[in-house]
Amino acid sequence: MTSPSQEFRLEPATFADLKGWKDDDPSSLFRAMKDCRTHIRNVKPYRTGMAGLTADDLLMLLDAAEENEPQDAAEARAFFEAQCQPFFIRRGDGGNGFVTAFFEPEIEVSATPDETYRYPFYRRPDDLIDLDDSNRPADLDPSYMFGRLSEGVISAYPDRGEIGRGYLEGKDLEIAWAKSKVDVFFVHVQGAARLRYPDGKLGRITYAAKAGHPFSAVGRLLIDRGLLDRATISMQTIRDWLYAHPDQVDAVLAHNRSYIFFREADVSDPALGPIAAAKVPLVAGRSLAVDRLIHTFGFPFFIRSESLKHLDEGKPFARLMLALDTGSAIVGPARGDIFTGSGYGAGELAGTVRNDADFYILIPKAAARRFG
Repeated sequence: MTSPSQEFRLEPATFADLKGWKDDDPSSLFRAMKDCRTHIRNVKPYRTGMAGLTADDLLMLLDAAEENEPQDAAEARAFFEAQCQPFFIRRGDGGNGFVTAFFEPEIEVSATPDETYRYPFYRRPDDLIDLDDSNRPADLDPSYMFGRLSEGVISAYPDRGEIGRGYLEGKDLEIAWAKSKVDVFFVHVQGAARLRYPDGKLGRITYAAKAGHPFSAVGRLLIDRGLLDRATISMQTIRDWLYAHPDQVDAVLAHNRSYIFFREADVSDPALGPIAAAKVPLVAGRSLAVDRLIHTFGFPFFIRSESLKHLDEGKPFARLMLALDTGSAIVGPARGDIFTGSGYGAGELAGTVRNDADFYILIPKAAARRFG
């Protein structure tokens, strides 16, 4: 069952319809495409979304990319023009596409707790299980992909508020401790972080699972209460408000019942982004989080936003990207989250992205015949 905002159709287009395509340089996507190919062939195929595109459809493109290493932007564009057919994603409700952005924060942490470092990042608990239609309790919404197994009974897992009140204490699940629960919350929103230890050691955590509850934006809550202005809201203004109102932090953060669990990940090459839901490293400025229920990981999307200009030195955003991640807040066929990179500067870029955008998906020509 789909909501009106999830209904859509794919309308055939040409590369000439992709405004800004001729100025784009998609050559940095080829390494990620090869990583996707390795994952599909050696680990497992990506799950097919409601759009009906399969990992086998994608392999037509990935196999061709394996044999081609573009020397410049023109060759990279020519490759996609030869291999793919663009389709405009038309929302069924007539609404515009929409993009936000995310990044990999760098957080000061300690391997042990003390009076300064008090707020943990948790590993996945043993009593958290994956849910599907075969084991999901009837009283849990189909959106719940995780639940709690206790004494043979499956139920909803404790939410952010319950975990914040100590549900996981004493279970030896802590990876590291941060100084601020606000910092921890925003790492949950981003889904990954670099961890800077007092001795200078650099670690990384990335998404492992979640408690299963739906994402609820605390920014929207603050707008609805008249505490922040819709016209100027950003990650930075939300963070500033939380720091300025420490007595209200727990209640506001608990509004977002979704809770993220992490795993430790490799950071031997700081140039590579975190490994996200598609199980390959993210590429700064070229990786897109999409609705996993609709879209299949690994497919190229061309995103055009006239109003999003600060990512490209005042020019409208127009880039080919790969769908390599997902997120609880990324819902709908023309909804995307742009990965801007790692560290403070990437966070400053990401925090103010809230823009209408056109979404085109590039489908390998053999598969494109099924869509008109």
